[in-house]
Amino acid sequence: MSVNTVLLDFTLKSEDVLSDEQEEALCKVLSAAVPNVTKINSVVLNDGGKLLLFTAAKESFITVRSFPKGVLTINIEYFKEDKEEQFFNFQPIAKLESDIAKVLGSLKSHNLPSLKRGGIERYFPSSDERIFMYDIDSVVFEEKSPYQKVQILHSRTLGNLLILDGLQNLAEEDLIYTETLMQRGKESYEGKEIVILGGGDGALLYELLKEKPKNVLMFELDDVVIRACREHMRSCCGDVLDNLKGPNYEIIIGDCVKSLDEMIKDGRKFDYVFGDLTDVPVSCSPHGELWDFIRMIINKSFQILKPTGKYMTHGTGAASPAALRMFEEQFSNLEEKVEFSKATAFVPSFLEFWVFYQLWRKADGGL
Repeated sequence: MSVNTVLLDFTLKSEDVLSDEQEEALCKVLSAAVPNVTKINSVVLNDGGKLLLFTAAKESFITVRSFPKGVLTINIEYFKEDKEEQFFNFQPIAKLESDIAKVLGSLKSHNLPSLKRGGIERYFPSSDERIFMYDIDSVVFEEKSPYQKVQILHSRTLGNLLILDGLQNLAEEDLIYTETLMQRGKESYEGKEIVILGGGDGALLYELLKEKPKNVLMFELDDVVIRACREHMRSCCGDVLDNLKGPNYEIIIGDCVKSLDEMIKDGRKFDYVFGDLTDVPVSCSPHGELWDFIRMIINKSFQILKPTGKYMTHGTGAASPAALRMFEEQFSNLEEKVEFSKATAFVPSFLEFWVFYQLWRKADGGL
C-alpha cells in the first residue's frame, strides 16, 4: 500500500494570479478527471495568491496553490493498495495537465509520474544526492542490528537488493561491481594471500575463491548482514557464508581495525587488501570522522601489504567528481608514497557509473 502523489506545475503570465473565472474552470476540469471532487475551501493569501482545497474519491486530497508572478502548483494525493489498479497513470495525468493548461492559458506546464509514499521503500539517492525510484515490490528481510538497519528488498528487474541504513549496497544483478572491484582478468589471485575488510554480502569472497587463492581472510563487523545475505542473496555469495571457515578462507566477525592492529603487531603480510567498507563521502572538505577513518584504514592496510601488494577499493559515483578528486588528494597524505589507477563501471542497482581504485607503493620506495 502507498499514498500516491501527483505533482503538476504551471507557469502563467507574470502578472496573473488565479482569477475567479479560472478557478471555476479549473474545478470543472478536476471534476471531470477525478471522481467525486468536492471543493472544501478557497482562500486568498496574504501574498495575493490563492489556496484551494478539494477532497475526492479514492481517499484523494487535492491542493491548488497559485503564487504571485505566475506560478501555480497542483498536488493530488490518493491511497492505493499494492494490487489495486493505478488510479492515475501517464496518460490520464498528461491529459489532465493539458486540460488545465488550456483553461489557465498556461505558458508552460509539467507533470511528474505518481510518487509512491509510505509502505515499501522505493526511493534511494545517487552518489550526488539525486533521487532514483526503484521497482521494489516486497520486503524480503528487515532487521535493526547494533550497527545499522539491514534490509533486503526485492526489485522486479534487479532481484534481491541489499540496503544498509537506507543506501543501496548490492543487488543480484551487480556482478559487474564485484568484478570491477577485483579487476578480474587484470589481476591474478591464484596462490595469493588476501584480506577483505567488510564485504559482509559475501559476493567478493565468493568470486575471489573462484580464482584459487592460497587464503582469504574476511573481516565483517555485522553478522546480521552475513545472515541476511546467506539466506536471501545466494546468487551473489553462493555457499561461502554457510560456514565461517573453509579450506582456504575464514570469516572473522568483529572490528576490522582491531584485526588490522593484531596483524600489524604479528608482522603478517598479504598480497592484496580489499577495502569494501564505506563509500567516499560527498563533502566540501576532506575532514571529519569518516575521512579520518578512510585514511586510517588505508594506512593500516599498507602496513600488512607485501612490497608488491595492492590495496583495492571503491570510491563513489562518477557523478561526484569533486569527492573523487578529494579522495585522490588524500593519497599524497598517506604514510606510504603510493601510485594508483582507477576503473569505472555502470552498476545496475546504483543506476550510475561507479569508480574503483587500485593503490600500490611507488617503485622507487617512496623517494
